[in-house]
Amino acid sequence: MKKIDVEICFGTTCFVLGGSQLQDLERVLGADLRDKINIIPRNCLGLCKDEKYNQAPYVKVNGQIVDTASIERVIDKIKSEIDE
Repeated sequence: MKKIDVEICFGTTCFVLGGSQLQDLERVLGADLRDKINIIPRNCLGLCKDEKYNQAPYVKVNGQIVDTASIERVIDKIKSEIDE
Protein backbone atom coordinates (compact mmCIF):
# COMPACT_ATOMS: atom_id res chain seq x y z
CA MET A 1 0.00 0.00 0.00
CA LYS A 2 1.27 3.44 -0.93
CA LYS A 3 1.81 5.76 2.04
CA ILE A 4 -0.67 8.56 2.64
CA ASP A 5 0.78 12.08 2.37
CA VAL A 6 -0.23 14.36 5.23
CA GLU A 7 0.80 17.96 4.51
CA ILE A 8 0.55 20.23 7.54
CA CYS A 9 0.48 23.98 7.03
CA PHE A 10 2.76 25.86 9.42
CA GLY A 11 2.11 29.31 7.97
CA THR A 12 1.55 32.05 10.53
CA THR A 13 -2.26 32.00 10.42
CA CYS A 14 -2.50 28.21 10.63
CA PHE A 15 0.14 28.04 13.36
CA VAL A 16 -1.60 30.66 15.53
CA LEU A 17 -5.07 29.14 15.03
CA GLY A 18 -4.05 25.69 16.24
CA GLY A 19 -1.60 24.30 13.74
CA SER A 20 1.08 24.34 16.41
CA GLN A 21 -0.76 21.44 18.10
CA LEU A 22 -0.57 19.43 14.88
CA GLN A 23 3.17 19.08 15.44
CA ASP A 24 2.27 16.26 17.85
CA LEU A 25 0.41 14.24 15.20
CA GLU A 26 3.16 11.69 14.65
CA ARG A 27 3.65 11.18 18.39
CA VAL A 28 -0.09 10.70 18.98
CA LEU A 29 -0.63 8.22 16.14
CA GLY A 30 -0.50 4.55 16.90
CA ALA A 31 2.24 2.52 15.21
CA ASP A 32 -0.36 0.99 12.87
CA LEU A 33 -1.13 4.43 11.38
CA ARG A 34 2.33 5.95 11.73
CA ASP A 35 3.77 3.40 9.32
CA LYS A 36 1.16 4.25 6.68
CA ILE A 37 1.74 8.01 6.39
CA ASN A 38 4.32 10.56 5.32
CA ILE A 39 4.09 13.77 7.36
CA ILE A 40 5.17 16.73 5.24
CA PRO A 41 5.50 20.13 6.93
CA ARG A 42 4.69 23.07 4.66
CA ASN A 43 5.50 26.75 5.15
CA CYS A 44 2.10 27.67 3.73
CA LEU A 45 -0.57 25.84 1.77
CA GLY A 46 -2.01 29.17 0.54
CA LEU A 47 -5.60 28.35 1.52
CA CYS A 48 -6.32 31.15 4.00
CA LYS A 49 -7.75 33.53 1.42
CA ASP A 50 -9.84 30.96 -0.44
CA GLU A 51 -13.47 31.53 0.54
CA LYS A 52 -14.54 27.96 -0.16
CA TYR A 53 -12.73 26.70 2.94
CA ASN A 54 -13.86 27.37 6.49
CA GLN A 55 -10.96 28.28 8.71
CA ALA A 56 -7.32 27.56 9.43
CA PRO A 57 -5.45 25.49 10.36
CA TYR A 58 -5.30 23.50 7.14
CA VAL A 59 -3.97 20.04 6.40
CA LYS A 60 -3.97 18.09 3.15
CA VAL A 61 -4.44 14.33 3.38
CA ASN A 62 -3.64 12.81 -0.01
CA GLY A 63 -4.48 16.18 -1.56
CA GLN A 64 -7.86 16.49 0.18
CA ILE A 65 -8.17 19.55 2.39
CA VAL A 66 -9.07 19.32 6.05
CA ASP A 67 -10.00 22.77 7.31
CA THR A 68 -10.32 23.73 10.97
CA ALA A 69 -7.89 20.85 11.40
CA SER A 70 -7.33 19.19 14.73
CA ILE A 71 -5.43 16.03 15.52
CA GLU A 72 -8.73 14.16 15.81
CA ARG A 73 -10.07 15.42 12.46
CA VAL A 74 -6.81 14.59 10.69
CA ILE A 75 -6.71 11.08 12.18
CA ASP A 76 -10.32 10.53 11.08
CA LYS A 77 -9.40 11.61 7.54
CA ILE A 78 -6.35 9.33 7.50
CA LYS A 79 -8.51 6.40 8.61
CA SER A 80 -11.08 7.14 5.90
CA GLU A 81 -8.28 7.17 3.29
CA ILE A 82 -7.07 3.79 4.53
CA ASP A 83 -10.57 2.32 4.37
CA GLU A 84 -11.07 3.35 0.72
